[in-house]
Amino acid sequence: MDREGFNACSGVSMNGSVNLSDAHLEVVTEARSLASSVEDIAMEADESSTLHEGIADALRASRLGELMVPAAYGGRFESVDPLAVCLAREALMKTSSHLDSLFALQGIGSYAISRAGTAAQREEWLPRVARCETFAALALTEPVAGSDLKSIMTTVVERNGELVLNGAKSFISNAGVAGFYTTLAKDGDGYSLLLVPSNAAGLTVGPAPEIIAPHVLGDLTFDDVVLPTTARLGEPGRAFGHVLATLAVFRISVAGAAVGLMEGALEEAVRHTRDREQFGRPLARHGPVATLLADSWADLESARLLTYQTAAMAADDPAETLDRSSLAKLHATEAASRVVDRCVQCMGRWGLIRGSKIEKYYRQARPMRIYEGSSEVLRLGIAARLVREVS
Repeated sequence: MDREGFNACSGVSMNGSVNLSDAHLEVVTEARSLASSVEDIAMEADESSTLHEGIADALRASRLGELMVPAAYGGRFESVDPLAVCLAREALMKTSSHLDSLFALQGIGSYAISRAGTAAQREEWLPRVARCETFAALALTEPVAGSDLKSIMTTVVERNGELVLNGAKSFISNAGVAGFYTTLAKDGDGYSLLLVPSNAAGLTVGPAPEIIAPHVLGDLTFDDVVLPTTARLGEPGRAFGHVLATLAVFRISVAGAAVGLMEGALEEAVRHTRDREQFGRPLARHGPVATLLADSWADLESARLLTYQTAAMAADDPAETLDRSSLAKLHATEAASRVVDRCVQCMGRWGLIRGSKIEKYYRQARPMRIYEGSSEVLRLGIAARLVREVS
């Protein structure tokens, strides 16, 4: 099976078409080129919980950071384009989760600035994000609050014309390397997002527990961090609108990354089962193995179609398509776990070797069903939308 068998970059259709524009095809080409340039260091980088400078330098040298901010501040498109982000993440995740994470966080951490920041905040930070001169981070999760963000304990109070931030955040991607943290805090009777520079006095970064698929991760502590009142992003107490907007744009991109992971795993399994013979013929010609491969390709292509279509729809009104993005993220990440598991099975003992690509994909697939909305939480929202829509 050649490479084109796994890629639908000339356009896909499903009740209408998702045709990739020249600009989108250029993103695909650039992302594949970037991924190819780091292939020799990808395995090393993907086992690191600290910033891999080779990966960071390659991302800086590319223009892909431009996808994460509006054109007015150095971006590629008039506004952040979900389909372009999905296409890039598909190519990057196939090669390196470290690279994919750094790229994705540029948008996830900065989108609230694009949406609600002051002119000064946008002008200071967004061009640097576009050039990857500054890495971004979003600080939501706490030791006692994961999906239930209204249970957070971090607080901000206004005192003597300034804001004072106290609390802790855990499992924060890009902690320790980010130039700023878009931070959720209780603000009186509501919740606000704050733009916290990494050099703010009273902000400390500690290590997070090691996880099965390492990336840059850490815990934050805010101990009387003093900020100007202009550090709020948008109106006081209105944070969840900006959080949901961020999810609306970037949740679908997790599906894009899952498609890339499936593609990489399936290619590994196809190569192995095509080249390895048992009982006088290639493994791929044995019925049970062929079934595993065929089912995996079906999962991959159905996830790709749903992801591309949903991302194209989200470009016009991300908030309106949040449930659809949740559906695509649910389907693609659950499919990724099934596909990688089948690919390990196809490869037998060769799929169990620590440090192999397939073993790496196996570990990387599992967290996708948890972050950016766990599968169980997503199902609740998806089912509620379905019940409302059926007459």
